[in-house]
Amino acid sequence: MKRQLNLRIRRPGTAGRRTGAALALTALTLPLTMAFGSTAQAATASSCTASRGPYQKQAEKFLGLPVDGRQSASDCRAIRAFQTSHGITPNIGYAGPVTWGVMSVVAQQKAAGTNPNKAHKCPTTKGRIACVDLTRQLSWIQDGSKLVFGPVPIRSGRDGYETRTGAKKIYWRHLHHVSTIYHVAMPYSQFFDGGQAFHSISGSVWSAPGSHGCVNMRSNDAAKYWSLLKNGDDVYVYGRKSGT
Repeated sequence: MKRQLNLRIRRPGTAGRRTGAALALTALTLPLTMAFGSTAQAATASSCTASRGPYQKQAEKFLGLPVDGRQSASDCRAIRAFQTSHGITPNIGYAGPVTWGVMSVVAQQKAAGTNPNKAHKCPTTKGRIACVDLTRQLSWIQDGSKLVFGPVPIRSGRDGYETRTGAKKIYWRHLHHVSTIYHVAMPYSQFFDGGQAFHSISGSVWSAPGSHGCVNMRSNDAAKYWSLLKNGDDVYVYGRKSGT
């Protein structure tokens, strides 16, 4: 389910910052949170297609399969497993544009490794800062040049509800926030720009098409952000998500 935070003029007291956070390079598998169109073949949830997708060779190469451009039973199983783990539907093993889009972003995330700010696009002269790269759908926390946590996959705003770029500050935190607009739970909410905030979601961060502007996170990642950030901490959002 996609999230948009409601904005309330209510600011509880700031939480203390926990120190000594260890570097966490979590599974770098990020959603390309946009719909490129439907697959060429509809099927039941239990089926596995024999059809060759337009990105067959690319998917085979990404998954370490023999690159012949022909769909095989083993190709379908591998592609379908990737689709299932990333919340891509229908998960029938078809190498279509949505699947290849996710694979492309995953490749960028893996390339980020333990140095996501190699290009120095997120300013590191502000002390503790949460960086959000919309292009790679990544976020991480730094203290100066030191990587404190991440990078972790995120899901930003969909087309028409883009997560706004620029320098921000966390101004309100609400551990058990519930949106009055969409009536959904938004745990670990940390607002940094109007109704836009970091928060966890109960579903997959890889599901399309994206949020209503919030930076959606997996539960453990959002909880870690909650423990490491406080009111007044800097947030910097840059880049552009494909399809927005």
